[in-house]
Amino acid sequence: MFYKSTRDDSLKVTASQAIAQGISNEGGLFIPESFPDIKGELESLSKLNYIERAKKIFSFFLTDFTEDEIAYCVENAYRPEKFENSAPTKVVKILDGEKTIYSLELWHGPTCAFKDMALQILPYFLTTSLKKNAQGKKAVILVATSGDTGKAALEGFKDVENTEIIVFYPENGVSPMQLRQMATQEGNNVCVCAVKGNFDDCQTQVKRVFTDPEIKAQLAENNMMFSSANSINWGRLLPQVVYYISTYLDLYAEGEIENLETPVNVVVPTGNFGNILAAYYAKLMGIPFGKFICASNSNNVLTDFISGGTYNKNRPFFTTNSPSMDILVSSNLERLLYHLSGNSTESVKKWMNELNTDGSYTIDESTAEKVFELFAAGCCDDEATGKTIAEKFENLNYLLDTHTAVAFNVYDSYVENTKDVRPAIIASTASPYKFSKSVAQAIGLDTDKDEYEIIADVNAKSGLNIPESLLALKDKEVRFNNLTDRDTIKDFVLTKLGINK
Repeated sequence: MFYKSTRDDSLKVTASQAIAQGISNEGGLFIPESFPDIKGELESLSKLNYIERAKKIFSFFLTDFTEDEIAYCVENAYRPEKFENSAPTKVVKILDGEKTIYSLELWHGPTCAFKDMALQILPYFLTTSLKKNAQGKKAVILVATSGDTGKAALEGFKDVENTEIIVFYPENGVSPMQLRQMATQEGNNVCVCAVKGNFDDCQTQVKRVFTDPEIKAQLAENNMMFSSANSINWGRLLPQVVYYISTYLDLYAEGEIENLETPVNVVVPTGNFGNILAAYYAKLMGIPFGKFICASNSNNVLTDFISGGTYNKNRPFFTTNSPSMDILVSSNLERLLYHLSGNSTESVKKWMNELNTDGSYTIDESTAEKVFELFAAGCCDDEATGKTIAEKFENLNYLLDTHTAVAFNVYDSYVENTKDVRPAIIASTASPYKFSKSVAQAIGLDTDKDEYEIIADVNAKSGLNIPESLLALKDKEVRFNNLTDRDTIKDFVLTKLGINK
């Protein structure tokens, strides 16, 4: 299996090269040359556990990794003691009127967010890849985060040999718990910095640093190279494909769906489009997913694109109570456009250039029809998010975080408008305790308190266990309070690495 770029499909690199590099030199994203058809293997895969399925699926894509290397990565990443339920994922069946929902809880890992599913294994993928392609070089991991990726990446890469990780997040753009998680991060190779601006400012500038030839030359002179922990890195996206395949197989194994051709819809709260793209890739491999329902908050650029075919980031940016989706430039959409445009690098380059210069682009009619056929989309604001948390807690005795609440709200609207009541997997992306103030306010609790008092009150009312990793943060020392302008991210990186000329 080789990989090419969304903007230059004449490139041909191995899996380990794609993972080590993170992003292609011209700014494109790496994608596999093809997707394996696993329909004939679904029955046998359904009899395996999560770790065994992960090994098998990774073996299709990581063909320059040995069987032992893949086993080493998987078994270390998904050790039972890392996850609350001794298993990486948990599925909760919910009957909500005529709707059958399978809430795929992806937040029982070390940082209480779905990013753990990929960022616990990415360091193993990366260090294995570096040994194959860049022996002796230090990998400098640059991360732009809207909240959850930052902590998950810091935790995954802390004290990993031959790596240095620098995380940038928007000042005032993450929840208090997300900030506490990052600011108190342990490790000798980690650094965290706030940016005066929003997530898109962070992401845009980090991408520019990644692809700056002068900076890459400076790193090379110092035996370093850039890599990424964002979902632009194939090694970060591939593990997300696994949990969608595995969840569908669990539903079959447990008798929740009749056979391996039963369609199931997928609902994902998403800003950068990686999580929902992973579900689409599972479909390409043979999982019979039906509609992909993309849920957004007030930053509804994806809703408008999926509904009309025009992507326009020229709009107000909102800081919401679901901050991990406060994004106006959805990086992974580029991969989908490559596939749906008939693998047209020229179209992708044209659209991405227009986005960079004009802030918007409109896809051709043929590609748009494919988007409309596969995807549905909706959005809701903070008020509707809070009402959804209250309603589902009262009626279903199920507590949602703000991002998952957006997904439930959009799914309710989708069913009402389409009458499509096929079973649905809803990606539940974070623990409610990571957004305790918003959740507490929604369920009628006093929020004029210390955050840990609020958490205790939510626990008392809901009975939902408080993750030990969040409780442990209460008395930890704050290590990072860096702040930089968006235009000085480059200087911050070089200074931190000690190579600023």
